Amino acid sequence: MKKSLIFKTFPIFIFAIFALFGFTNISEKNTYKCMIQMTNYTGEGAYIVISLINPEGNYEKTLFVQGDDEEWYHDIIDWWKFYGKKRLNIDAITGATVSGGGRTISIIEIEANKIDTGYKIRFESAVEDQEYYIKDVEFDLTSQTVKSKVEGTGFIRYVRMMPQ
Repeated sequence: MKKSLIFKTFPIFIFAIFALFGFTNISEKNTYKCMIQMTNYTGEGAYIVISLINPEGNYEKTLFVQGDDEEWYHDIIDWWKFYGKKRLNIDAITGATVSGGGRTISIIEIEANKIDTGYKIRFESAVEDQEYYIKDVEFDLTSQTVKSKVEGTGFIRYVRMMPQ
């Protein structure tokens, strides 16, 4: 009798599991190589923040930070207004500063549902005792731009995105 009850309830159990996990929103993430080529400036290494900007123009997520000394994060003024309030752990998405003429490659993850929906990627840059560029590079997040090269307006010469 117990075996009969198990065989009758097992399909209901399996159906419940599929129903429970079948409707959860698991966002697929795409991985991109992001190469940043700097201009030939003199001075300290640049702090660069890569952010996801929502369609309303607000910060949604920090994707990567070049510069791992938190003492200088406040120099990236607009991003600090967003990040400084929450102080999320970003250790896994930080790297060294980038010097003038230098180049760095970062790996960033972007949810697939953010592409072609009005989101933007913003690269902010700051160098100690020099300028701060809120939109050194900024572009619409589309299926074309994630495979492109975009010119910078400050310390960044250009950014090249490459899907992985």
